[in-house]
Amino acid sequence: MSAGKSVRLFLADGTPGGLLTAEIMNWTGHVVAAPRSDLAALLKRPEATRTGIYILLGDDPNSLGGQMAYIGEGDDVSKRLYQHARSEDQNGKDFWDRAIVLTSKDANLTKAHARYLESRFIELALQASRARLTNGTKPPPIVLPEADVSDMEYFIEQAKIVLPVLGVNLFRSPQTTSVGSSSEVSETRTDSPLFEMTLKKLGITATAQEVDGEFTVFEGSSARLKWTGGESHSYTSLRARLEHDGTLVPIPDGSAMRFTRNHVFSSPSAAATIVAGRAANGRKDWQVQGTQTSYGQWETEGVEEAMRQEVSNE
Repeated sequence: MSAGKSVRLFLADGTPGGLLTAEIMNWTGHVVAAPRSDLAALLKRPEATRTGIYILLGDDPNSLGGQMAYIGEGDDVSKRLYQHARSEDQNGKDFWDRAIVLTSKDANLTKAHARYLESRFIELALQASRARLTNGTKPPPIVLPEADVSDMEYFIEQAKIVLPVLGVNLFRSPQTTSVGSSSEVSETRTDSPLFEMTLKKLGITATAQEVDGEFTVFEGSSARLKWTGGESHSYTSLRARLEHDGTLVPIPDGSAMRFTRNHVFSSPSAAATIVAGRAANGRKDWQVQGTQTSYGQWETEGVEEAMRQEVSNE
């Protein structure tokens, strides 16, 4: 069982959409997030004047539901944010509507640390492919002493826990994990067994896994060559976007499409619909690999036992 984490959030103005801070117990890192409309308040905070990393986020007008991002570092993050708040004709950036600042509560982050973190965060964002980075270059990782590298990698791991709590999934990159037999059920399941969906008549097979609450179809999976679900279907535009951005490409013989990268879907049914090229019920169509157990059956494993135990304890 993985160890729990306590993430402390503080809504500075008492509203969920305003400026907020986040931290983890026993972690020296500190996160401040604010919409662009609250930038003035963010710049006045002492954390913003420290050495650290900042992330600018905004909608990508060239994709459906996509996101754009910029990752940077600074000795005084507030000065960099002030520069980016200018209009583009003044060398600023117009695309962003939210800023995230990562600093250290003990003020021990140096310029070298910040440059290392910037390089690593850009690398992680590129690997995750969840947003289109507007960074013009990818700075090479700076050489740090071994102990400092260890500290910075720990900083990154904690940031990857805090940021999704704030709805920032820029660095989340699910990986296939080793799992036991399908009959094994732990008390807290963050990683699922591998699921498989097949369209036997078309020779199509796709594999997926639910990792950390997200349903991901893996690179190399196949999907129906053409969308047959009708133009009015809610997933028509999503299928078109995946073909447009290169996530789905035809295989050499032209009989099906292939996933060129891992892709996170909003639900098993969304994933099943894209694979099938039409409406599909992911709770039934995805099955634990090598078994007849559906996703829906796997999802509810242990529920009856838990309820029986609760009744017996009353």
